[in-house]
Amino acid sequence: MSQDNPINTSATDAKAPIDSVARSVEERNLPPSLQRDMDLCLHVLRDILGEFDPELLTQFDTVRNYVVAASAAHNGEAEDDADAHGDNLSRARDVIDAMNLHDAQLLARAFTTYFHLANLCEENYRVNSIHKRAAAVNEDDPTDPVDEMTGAYHQLLAEMGPAKARDLLDKLEFHPVFTAHPTEARRKAVAGKIRRVSDLLSANATLGGTDKHENTRRLYNEIDALLRTSPIALKKPTPVEEADTIIDIFDDTLFDTIPKVYRRFDDWLLGDKAGLSEPECPAFFHPGSWIGSDRDGNPNVTAKVSRKVARKFSDHMITALERATRIVGRNLTMETGTTPASDELLHLWGRQKEMSERLTDKASLISTRETHRAVMLVMADRLHYTVERDADLMYTNCDDFIADLKTVQRSLAAAGDLRAAYGPLQDLIWKAETFGFHMVEMEFRQHSLVHSRALDDIREHGLHGERGELQPMTHEVLDTFRALGSIQRRNGIKAARRYIISFTKSAQNIRDVYELNRMAFSQPKDVPTIDVIPLFEQLQDLENSVDVLEEMIKIPEVQARLKATGNRMEVMLGYSDSSKDAGPTTATLALHSAQERIAKWAKRHHIDLTLFHGRGGAVGRGGGPANRAVLAQPVGSVNCRFKLTEQGESIFARYGNPVLAVRHVESVAAATLLQSAPSVEKTNTEMTERYADMAQSLSDSSHARFLDLIKADDFAPWFSTVTPLTEVGLLPIGSRPAKRGLGAKSLDDLRTIPWVFSWAQARINLAAWYGLGTACEQFGDLKTLQAAYREWPLFSTFIDNIEMSLAKTDVRIAKMYLALGDRDDLRDKVLDEMELTRAWVLRIVGDEWPLQHRHVLGRAIRIRSPYVDALSVTQVLALGSLRRKVDKEELSQSQQAGFIYLILCTVSGVAAGLQNTG
Repeated sequence: MSQDNPINTSATDAKAPIDSVARSVEERNLPPSLQRDMDLCLHVLRDILGEFDPELLTQFDTVRNYVVAASAAHNGEAEDDADAHGDNLSRARDVIDAMNLHDAQLLARAFTTYFHLANLCEENYRVNSIHKRAAAVNEDDPTDPVDEMTGAYHQLLAEMGPAKARDLLDKLEFHPVFTAHPTEARRKAVAGKIRRVSDLLSANATLGGTDKHENTRRLYNEIDALLRTSPIALKKPTPVEEADTIIDIFDDTLFDTIPKVYRRFDDWLLGDKAGLSEPECPAFFHPGSWIGSDRDGNPNVTAKVSRKVARKFSDHMITALERATRIVGRNLTMETGTTPASDELLHLWGRQKEMSERLTDKASLISTRETHRAVMLVMADRLHYTVERDADLMYTNCDDFIADLKTVQRSLAAAGDLRAAYGPLQDLIWKAETFGFHMVEMEFRQHSLVHSRALDDIREHGLHGERGELQPMTHEVLDTFRALGSIQRRNGIKAARRYIISFTKSAQNIRDVYELNRMAFSQPKDVPTIDVIPLFEQLQDLENSVDVLEEMIKIPEVQARLKATGNRMEVMLGYSDSSKDAGPTTATLALHSAQERIAKWAKRHHIDLTLFHGRGGAVGRGGGPANRAVLAQPVGSVNCRFKLTEQGESIFARYGNPVLAVRHVESVAAATLLQSAPSVEKTNTEMTERYADMAQSLSDSSHARFLDLIKADDFAPWFSTVTPLTEVGLLPIGSRPAKRGLGAKSLDDLRTIPWVFSWAQARINLAAWYGLGTACEQFGDLKTLQAAYREWPLFSTFIDNIEMSLAKTDVRIAKMYLALGDRDDLRDKVLDEMELTRAWVLRIVGDEWPLQHRHVLGRAIRIRSPYVDALSVTQVLALGSLRRKVDKEELSQSQQAGFIYLILCTVSGVAAGLQNTG
């Protein structure tokens, strides 16, 4: 790849019609509506490319035709002469290699734009499919197949009876915790354009005439802007800026979508009484956040930052409630003659007058003889002054606001206006119950070693530095607890009460946090209430978890919290580091075993357990469909509460579209309910016991195979050579460093996210599957493996997730990346294990190629694979050129920056193409 050598292209006419451009078999057999959207987007993109630079369109079409033909030949789908004149992937590689750096950057951006559009087409198809399924549902059916919660609750009623089913529903909690882990490789400016294109695309098929022409014109505008906008941000976001990720999702979907989830279930449960009586569905969705509060290895998250982020969340939340309260209030125009106010409401009005005659006089002027409306408008004004922190007028907590809302509701119901009482007003109550005044429950996290070092520092130098200056980190640790206390005083205990300890090794780690919490305050009354949550991550820690918990409940502060909360307790399990530490197979089975043992321990001690699952989007970090993961959990480990981390691209994919957000929340909630059904518990228990020996054999063999690779001499530097690890660390997609502080020579301190992300970029996905093939080969009993796949939910989910990961690998591309290194022994180990794992997984599942039986997902991955290939080839060529030229000192700083920009463009594009990268 040269700095200025132009590409020689003549293979494709820049004006070629779309039908002349190569298509894969899957592209030619798409459902009609999806085909229409894909054709429209490709047509618009090619027009835009031609307008921008006809040569760029020629390059795009040439490379596209080659990679599509190469993919067809690789998959055995090519027509007889499709690859008769040689390897089309090599031809694509030659074309890209001949391009100058500037043109290669533009080509990478063109393919990245295509991926964003393809993702939107698939999303639009999923949304339309949900709408069609919903339209076909008979209102008299016992369940709504589109709302999985109805099916789950129907099954609970049948298996357990109404009373026990109701108890489980009342306990239901879904607690996603949004994190700022740097796996969302798309900048905010790009995400905004993608959402606007999505809105236009979803409307396009329903329009005609001038309206359709205008829609298409705007579609051209947005796609043109998307192409011309750099996919790479100019700088890494600050933690305060990262909070906008949550705020955007809150504004776009969550605030209005979550009450729809409750309402849909209520409509099914109550039937004709829905909206005319008190709701049955509890507000079970309780989002949390690590953004601005997770300081483990991130020096950018300070006590000052945590305060700012909490204030940002809270002010935005209360302002949203103010607007919603005003809208609902303005519509309560029922006059006292038809809808008299209750004595309770009149008493509330009297208290409002005592608080501020100015506000009540203003409300009375607007709402003469409309007491319900007037009270609501004063409540909205009070929310405004809550943001302003006016001590005389503000609400001190959200519970008081909810109490006032319910006073209005009871008054309307007593006056006979049930529709007003349980309509939009109920939606507002649900919003307040779900989000409070804090929007998200902030959870603080820090490494156990930081606490022990801070205590050592204090013991040596004195709490106030009487015997010498304290380390800056010690000051920061103490300030963190003060920030937590400040957030609690301002926004309530729910806003920030959880403190997670990374790499928990012993109960002493928990004692350290409670001691530091006390030390940070001169007055005991100022010490905040905290729930310390141990995080068990590495294999040995998972195995020792119950012993640590046994000692933990002897700590006086823990005993006090258990008594205050009805014996509720949280324990977090880390899927990421356990997988990097022990390999994916051993980690999966060790996590399942740990959950089983912790659940039994909790039952013995009458502890109401919540397990917090630290999962990523990628399979190598515990990713995959959350609902299936819930149903595969051991007995007693869910208890109608499911809590997990939602990271990176998973946040946008699951919550970015309102329809898909409803679907996701309903699906997880349904699985969380259903996991307590006797039939599900029976299956999980019996199958875990039946296949215990098989699991142990697979774990032992895969663990040995995994360690044989990562413990090889100089593995870490080889890994950083054959993947874009170093370049991933340069990507401005998160405030968090890729390493905890050590150099690239150590895997121990490398964060799991770049470990997984880098293998995914190299199209190897090693973190998801390595060691399983050898384990299956040594076990040797295919019939038992196939039976376990059919009967054991954990194993079925695990194998399906690995098959999905293998579908995104490509041995041709993998060989290109592995050729960047000089270790034939390690290369051969990786390729041999990839081939062996693929063969065994396909035999277990009964597929001829990965995801063959999963028609929608398999087809989607096969459609996008050729285009990912184009970006992967560009990336590996750029990596090779950059490293060779840097070694020879042939590049100026600006030229080096150009190569790095190209690599980062391809990283962003491959992430968009593969979708679950980290």
